[in-house]
Amino acid sequence: MDIARIEAAAERLKGHARRTPLLSAPALDEIAGRRVLVKPECLQHTGSFKFRGGWAAVSALSPEACAKGVIAYSSGNHAQGVAMAARAHNAPAVIIMPSDAPASKIEGTRALGAEVVLYDRGVESREEIGERLSDERGLTLIKPYDEPEVIAGQGTCGLEIAEQAARMGITQADVLVCCGGGGLTAGIALALEARAPGMRVHPAEPEGFDDTARSLRAGKQLSNAQEAGGLCDAILTPRPGDLTFPITSRLCGPGVVVNDDEVLRAMALAFRHLKVVAEPGGAVALAGALFHGSELEGDTVIATISGGNVDAAVFARALALV
Repeated sequence: MDIARIEAAAERLKGHARRTPLLSAPALDEIAGRRVLVKPECLQHTGSFKFRGGWAAVSALSPEACAKGVIAYSSGNHAQGVAMAARAHNAPAVIIMPSDAPASKIEGTRALGAEVVLYDRGVESREEIGERLSDERGLTLIKPYDEPEVIAGQGTCGLEIAEQAARMGITQADVLVCCGGGGLTAGIALALEARAPGMRVHPAEPEGFDDTARSLRAGKQLSNAQEAGGLCDAILTPRPGDLTFPITSRLCGPGVVVNDDEVLRAMALAFRHLKVVAEPGGAVALAGALFHGSELEGDTVIATISGGNVDAAVFARALALV
């Protein structure tokens, strides 16, 4: 993985992905005790940064592979990103989703024309299901984070951060990135290494699913004790990716770990002060920026809101806190 692959993905994404802004609000600066800039990928197509990686991967396929179709596994955001990209490229799409994924994500994936296959993530392996269906139907498997073109697509978010921050006169910052398997974290870290080396990426994760933070401390990949049941469904992965972890271990600073209450408060504050909707997994970086300032060093922090696909009941629970 290198900057050239990210730049190539950016070319293929031109005219297709939204260029999301960097937002700010004085109230958030006051809470954090430093300047806070927010990259709202919840405003991206399908409500998540995952559209970038989905498009990058599908657009890199040969015409023959596109005609046969693609398959992906996801709790919802990668599912919708791949499904939308596949539809635009006239490629059939099969998406494997956990049965406990938010209903809005399952319905959204089906609405994009994909065939949805549900599984129980407590007892079944999405990887095994994906490999089996891929072999049976001749589909191209697009993994959610351990896939070079997906990482490259997510890295285009980092290119935008570097360009937008530079126009604001910012060359140094802590960059907090919502982290599951590490595709967005690794992609942004690679982009910033090349375009804004004064910025340091920190993965942000929820308590109980902080495999990347623990792995970075240990210097090796560690797994979570559980794979389901957390509030932040979008970023619940077993362990850091085989492709992503070497990148994050080389380029990232220590991880930031937040609790569910902080996540819900961050969701409410993002809506109140930025007028954007964040899902729990998409709000962990903002929660880290707002409530874990002692773990950061610089005067400026940039936080991704990686997705906004949240069920109404969960969002109402968050809004009730502020």
